[in-house]
Amino acid sequence: MRVVTVPHTHPYLDAVLPAGVERVGPPPPPDNPWAPSPWLDAGYLTAHAHEVDVVHLHFGFDGLTPDEMLAWTEAVRRSGVGLVVTVHDLRNPHHSTRERHDRHLAALLGAAEVVLTLTEGAADEIAERFSRSCIVVPHPGLVTPLPDVGREPRLVGVHLKSLRTNLLDPLDVVRAAASGAVSGGGRLRVDVHDDVDLDARVPGLREGAQAGEYELVVHPRYDDAELTAYLQTLAVSVLPHRFGTHSGWLEACRDVGTRVVAPTCGHYADQWDDVVLYGNDEVRGLDAGSLTAAVLVAVTRPWPARAEPAWRSEQRAHLRRVHDHVYSRVAADGTPS
Repeated sequence: MRVVTVPHTHPYLDAVLPAGVERVGPPPPPDNPWAPSPWLDAGYLTAHAHEVDVVHLHFGFDGLTPDEMLAWTEAVRRSGVGLVVTVHDLRNPHHSTRERHDRHLAALLGAAEVVLTLTEGAADEIAERFSRSCIVVPHPGLVTPLPDVGREPRLVGVHLKSLRTNLLDPLDVVRAAASGAVSGGGRLRVDVHDDVDLDARVPGLREGAQAGEYELVVHPRYDDAELTAYLQTLAVSVLPHRFGTHSGWLEACRDVGTRVVAPTCGHYADQWDDVVLYGNDEVRGLDAGSLTAAVLVAVTRPWPARAEPAWRSEQRAHLRRVHDHVYSRVAADGTPS
């Protein structure tokens, strides 16, 4: 079975790809691992369609305009290559408004032979908004806990990363989370990447740290081992998302046994029943009091158990079987129009 995945490689894709599948390249250049896939060019796909059986689109198509996406899906139809789409995001975390991503999804879901998504809540939303049924494939575990990293009891973390588009107002989140952490006998650690001009982007954040309200740590992006170690040191990780759908960060916390506080937007609570929710969505905005209360609850509960490695292993085997069945079915149905 010859399958193109878009993007070509990613830990999630590696986890669910069946062993007997040939992943068709080309891979991105080493100096630009996030380069757009050539398979997203309608002309390239048409010229190379005979080399593949299935195209499976996950993400990485932001660079296409809605009209280019529509033209691409039409090229897929004409080529006879089966199209599978996994909907990771119903609200693109990098877009300030939802219209562009909605048009992308409308084109993709209208052309896909099979649609997958990660939670029952997302499947219900897709059925309601796009009239498409979905196969639900839970997010696999991607993180192995480190043996020599301990947890600090009642340490709450808010990682602001590089202040991407879907971040809530940083000071609002930090102040509300700090209040909950301190009320629960803990403390708050705030992380941010060193590519951010903090004084220009978040005036007042350094001053709060200097006043002892929380710890501020500025650093380069973590590699995989550093991120795992960071998550293992926390008792609670707060997702400061203004909007979103699913979270690989949440799954990493689940793997290492760190509780997650997440907003009511999206479908985070469908991923793990130990998530503590706080009020936030794009219509009503942040309920800072509910965030404080959620952090207080989360930091004073017993730690959740780490995801069992044997369960994660069986989950991954099941996901690969599902994908193998989907690819076989779609490839068998593919005929040029």
